[in-house]
Amino acid sequence: MAINKDTVKYTANLARIELSDKELEHFTGQIDKILGYVEKLNTLDVAHLEPTSHTLELKNVYREDVVKKSIPAEDAVKNAPSRENNLFKVPKIIDTEG
Repeated sequence: MAINKDTVKYTANLARIELSDKELEHFTGQIDKILGYVEKLNTLDVAHLEPTSHTLELKNVYREDVVKKSIPAEDAVKNAPSRENNLFKVPKIIDTEG
């Protein structure tokens, strides 16, 4: 599919983009090359290929979820600028009025 300046100009107008004559010339050439490549890809026979979501086989690595002793709550909050009942106290940031 060959693309011309009028098509690029029309598309730029739809996108509310102003292009100079130099940009119009530049983008017309680039888009024409891109669409030419897509046409070449459309000629490939992919009927025997399975659809995939990723080109590589993915494998997640999980570790055992083991319960173990952790830092006591009072030690976790001892350097906090503001705390209450072994909890971090932070300023209210959600406005519930209005």
